Amino acid sequence: QVQLVESGGGLVQPGGSLRLSCAASGFTFSRYAMSWVRRAPGKGLEWVSDINSGSSSTHYADSVKGRFTISRDNAKNTLYLQMNSLKPEDTAVYYCANLNSDYSFGSWGQGTQVTVSS
Repeated sequence: QVQLVESGGGLVQPGGSLRLSCAASGFTFSRYAMSWVRRAPGKGLEWVSDINSGSSSTHYADSVKGRFTISRDNAKNTLYLQMNSLKPEDTAVYYCANLNSDYSFGSWGQGTQVTVSS
């Protein structure tokens, strides 16, 4: 079955960096676009970024553009999110998801907590 396992979250000071990883299994990772989505405390889901199967196309929410970088390693079946210049408002649970051909969300991971605080 499809499994998506996020890791790399933690507590970081404002201005710091983290790299999230999402290990994928149970499907042909290299054929799927992938996405990162987050949920801040007390708020709804917010789409963060997506990347197509071949890494030739990426998109970012305005709130993270210029600070976050999505990437993938199809040989390792792993999706990444490099987060720099972190702000307290980036505090959230971050989820990875695979995307269907119409870019609707498919399967989700369990999430990893990112807390940005001094």
